[in-house]
Parts: sequence; C-alpha cells; structure tokens
Amino acid sequence: MTDLWQAQRQALGAFIRQQRQRAGLSLRQLAELTSLSNPYLSQVERGLHQPSVRVLKAISDALNVSAETLLAEAGLIDAMAGGSKDASLGAPGAPVAPGARPPAVPSTEDAIRADQRLSDDQKAALIAVYRSMLG
Repeated sequence: MTDLWQAQRQALGAFIRQQRQRAGLSLRQLAELTSLSNPYLSQVERGLHQPSVRVLKAISDALNVSAETLLAEAGLIDAMAGGSKDASLGAPGAPVAPGARPPAVPSTEDAIRADQRLSDDQKAALIAVYRSMLG
C-alpha cells in the first residue's frame, strides 16, 4: 500500500510541476501566490509530501486548474466517493459471475503507469486527462 501512495504523491507532484511550468511560473512565484513556502512546494512537486485539501485548493486557484482535478490527481476523490477505478475493466471490486475467474486485465491507470515509453510527467498528464473524461 505504501508504494501505491508514494506513486500517487509522485504523480501528483509531477502534475503540479507540469501545470506550474505551463503557467510560466517559477516555484518562488507559485509560493507567493499560494502563501506556502518555497521548500514545501518543492517537496510536494517531488512527491515527498501529501498536501492537504486546503493546500491543493490554494495550488489549484494559483494555477487556474480545477480543485477537482488536483483532488483526483491526489487520489482523494476516489477515496471519498468509495468507488473503484475501472470496475468495468475487471479491476478489484468489479462484479464477477459465481464460479468465474476475474479477467487479468490491468486498470487503465495501471497500464499508463507501467508504460515505460512515457515519462513521469506524460503519465501524470495522461492520467489527468483520462480521469477528466470519466468525471
């Protein structure tokens, strides 16, 4: 479970970094806009800290990204909703007929994360787009 949360923090940090760079902001400028410290934001971007909902809201406001997008990237929307990801693709929690074996199909997000042709930033962006399409 720890590896999953670590991967989620790293994906969130990469997504925030990508959005900050797209907005043409330095880390210091984002820190000023959010009233957060530069070192803390650096640690969030490197996946060393899981930011609170309040911090995610401040970052989303500063980057003109919806709070829902950042909450989904942080893995908080799925956790709060109690839904399983990609249930229709045989992910954990999907209904299986009695006596049938569940299909060995990875979830879409797992497949994206496992694709070694993509950079971490590309994976984070692709997952964000995928989640926004499902939303």
